[in-house]
Amino acid sequence: MDISLKELSMKLEEFAKARDWEKYHSPRNLLLAMVGEVGELSEIFQWKGEVDKGLPNWEESEKEHLGEELSDVLLYLIRLADTCGIDLGDAASKKIVKNGIKYPPKKLF
Repeated sequence: MDISLKELSMKLEEFAKARDWEKYHSPRNLLLAMVGEVGELSEIFQWKGEVDKGLPNWEESEKEHLGEELSDVLLYLIRLADTCGIDLGDAASKKIVKNGIKYPPKKLF
């Protein structure tokens, strides 16, 4: 499924409105909730050491759990950006350009 940040943003706004949660969605509260989710994400990797790309030795249930925790972080990040009036897609695109200037590719010769 291919979904844009804007579409996720609209779904999150509708979700919060339907539950009357907007009053709790201050930037501080959203940031702290996201940090909590990052902690849960970290726990998944805590004792695994280095893992190979694609997680070839992981059970499907572990990958599903990872996907859920990654999603929690992403959804809080999108909601936080919206609450702060930041267009996350635009900000990320601009940051990639800045990073390209700051860290140019190495020339082989």
